[in-house]
Amino acid sequence: MSRKNISQEKIIQSFLASAFEKGAGATSLADISDSLEIKKASLYNHFAGRDDIYEETLNLCKKEIGSISFLSDKVIDSIKNNKTSLLPLFKRLVTRFFNLYETEPLFHMYVFVRSEQYFNLNALEIIKAENEKITDDIRKILAAFSQIEKITLKTEKELKEAASCLAAVIIEQRDLYISNRKEVVRQNPESGAGTLFALPSDDEALAGTFKIIEFILKYML
Repeated sequence: MSRKNISQEKIIQSFLASAFEKGAGATSLADISDSLEIKKASLYNHFAGRDDIYEETLNLCKKEIGSISFLSDKVIDSIKNNKTSLLPLFKRLVTRFFNLYETEPLFHMYVFVRSEQYFNLNALEIIKAENEKITDDIRKILAAFSQIEKITLKTEKELKEAASCLAAVIIEQRDLYISNRKEVVRQNPESGAGTLFALPSDDEALAGTFKIIEFILKYML
């Protein structure tokens, strides 16, 4: 493969794929260059070294994961116009949210950041920022339902507490869902091209998540 066909993005994607298979700490420059079918020395045309690749991978993960929103377009408008109700809306949003993380490269980024949070403060900050954004998105949803008097929560404190509880459950279930899917991919390596990965979604796991959310909504709201 010629040098002109290699970019920083391709190198990072190769690093992420190797980190998925064997862990970031065990991924070497040789693993990356072998995957790209180039000489290891060619990597230095794009990065100062392995640590530089690692840091730039984190930067890309921060950008991509930070761009993910639990809210989809026009959700707040549909609530205010009384075109949706609470539980069906959460079912749609949770399904969409889970499915987003079944798409490469976000799936590999998820695995990388979740694994590295225990060793790298920047990875931990990415997770904290994501959690805060999801919580705020859910608060906006609840506030919109509160404004049209579809839920009993009124004060900002009540909305934030309810949003924090729902976000914690959704994040925990998403993490469990994707962790289980990760093992499915590892057991079916031929499926790992494109999305996660020509395999059917785990409807049973989604249904279990919906039951938990439904219980919380009835109890809290």
